[in-house]
Amino acid sequence: QVQLVESGGGLVQAGESLRLSCAASGNRFRINGMGWYRQAPGKQRELVATISSSGGTNYADSVKGRFTISRDNAKNTVYLQMNSLKPEDTAVYYCNARQALDPKDYWGQGAQVTVSS
Repeated sequence: QVQLVESGGGLVQAGESLRLSCAASGNRFRINGMGWYRQAPGKQRELVATISSSGGTNYADSVKGRFTISRDNAKNTVYLQMNSLKPEDTAVYYCNARQALDPKDYWGQGAQVTVSS
């Protein structure tokens, strides 16, 4: 079983920045894709950004140019640098990871990000 522990959420004002971190542990095989998703109240969970083990990235249009995903493979940790935050970025942010030879999606417990206007 892969455990994902997130940190870095909080309350900020519009225009400010936050960085989320997510550390994976308990994996038997290499951690492949990692990513961040978010869910706002009353809405479905949506993709924010993903990053492959080789560093390839993918972003939702709504965060392109403002958010940056990165990872440290030696630490099995993924980061999400969020700049120029907007009130519409308010959501619970979930870390996601997959390991090789395992079809399961693993999820973190969620980190609340609140952006006030």
